Amino acid sequence: MAGIVARLVPDELWALFQRVVPEAPLRPQGGGRRRHGDREVLAAIVFVATSGCAWQQLPAASFGPSGATAHRRFSEWTKARVWAKLHRLILDEIGARGDLDWSRCAIDAVNMRALKRGPDRSESCRQGKFGSKIHLITERTGLPLSVGISWANLHDSQALEPLVRGIPPIRSRRGRRRRKPAKLHADKGYDYAHLRKW
Repeated sequence: MAGIVARLVPDELWALFQRVVPEAPLRPQGGGRRRHGDREVLAAIVFVATSGCAWQQLPAASFGPSGATAHRRFSEWTKARVWAKLHRLILDEIGARGDLDWSRCAIDAVNMRALKRGPDRSESCRQGKFGSKIHLITERTGLPLSVGISWANLHDSQALEPLVRGIPPIRSRRGRRRRKPAKLHADKGYDYAHLRKW
């Protein structure tokens, strides 16, 4: 078990994660089952995210926590904005080493189709598009700098300014923090005069 956990959550990642994860809630009544360690649960979450396996199919024998436990902790950490904080920390660490390539960044979006229609009909449903859209800016090597989620019918061009503004000020090896790429590459969905000027 320790081998797969150490492979999915190496020491360097674990050290960063410990800086952003909230403390475990205390049980005033005491008793109950022992809480699974955060590192094992994080490894289980990474496994689900990278393998595409469903939560209920998580091999608990390999990690310790069940799929239900991993999903519950994933939800807790999402509400506490752990993933956003961890992303910022990782960007700062990589930026401080000088390993971020700001020379060219790319922006694009992908539609995520909704497999089931919910009871409420959102704006995107009325327009005949179900699901959501993920918008992303990466630096030259493909590392995400800014991520956004919208309804499926949002035109790509409308996401450009919020995504660029959403790049956090990231540490550099020398000098001030940086948040603007030298060049931004995009497809024709973003090619408008006002955006080029901006």
